[in-house]
Amino acid sequence: MKVLVAGGTGFIGRVLCRILSRRGHDVTAAGRSPPATMAGAETATLDVTDSDLIDTVEGHDVVVNLVALPSHVDPAGQSHDAVTRQGTEHLVAASQVAGVDRFVQMSALGVDSDVETAYFAAKRGAERAVRNSDLDWVIYRPSVVFGDGCAFLPFLRRLSVARVLALPGGGRMRIQPIWVDDLGEMLADGVEDDRRTGETYELGGPDVLTLAETVVLLRPNTVVLSLPMELSALGASVAAYLPGIPIGRDQHRVQTLDNTVVSNDVAAFGVDERNLHSLYEYLGG
Repeated sequence: MKVLVAGGTGFIGRVLCRILSRRGHDVTAAGRSPPATMAGAETATLDVTDSDLIDTVEGHDVVVNLVALPSHVDPAGQSHDAVTRQGTEHLVAASQVAGVDRFVQMSALGVDSDVETAYFAAKRGAERAVRNSDLDWVIYRPSVVFGDGCAFLPFLRRLSVARVLALPGGGRMRIQPIWVDDLGEMLADGVEDDRRTGETYELGGPDVLTLAETVVLLRPNTVVLSLPMELSALGASVAAYLPGIPIGRDQHRVQTLDNTVVSNDVAAFGVDERNLHSLYEYLGG
């Protein structure tokens, strides 16, 4: 099949393109500033904020949409809504006109919670656009994804650089990190397997860790202090107006939500979560 991976030059995209190429597909990795060459894939320039993407999408059997801003950033001149929701709408519209057979959408665990953040709102809107389309679709909602080039681990390292870190509620929020290569194999199945059509998969890795445990795993000598949630909310409101501060209102809000699966859908792919690559293994523990 001919597969267009929007966001294919990014963290998850590079892994997915490699897997799809290995499985025998013709892959195009599309991004805003793609490299001239990339192993296992052709490259193409793609800006999902452009409302007319038909020329880029045309000729492909499947479109995989991985495009999104990291949940903890909101760069100047961009917004989660413009990139994630509107960008997905543009890709969906182009895919329908171009006669694409399948649309695979990367969402995120927690989007159907009552926690209101710009990131979650944009992801919810993107899911609606996909579900309301005439395309055969598959949606993936992973927990935190880790691996070489991820945004999450450097973000935590930046937070804990002083070796003393105050986290809202002591960092009791739980996550279920999944390795990018494990996720990539499941995404590739969604590209290929007709049985995946119309399904939404919530995926997590083999371990459930609190945020505090994850920080200590990254920086073993870090002392984690408990910051009352009320004080954290006040600090986040102030930090939202300060440049260079990696914590704002949205990052405070997600601290109230566990990022774990109720029932791990990795089993739908014939995978035992105990056999997935753990964060401990990745960090050499």
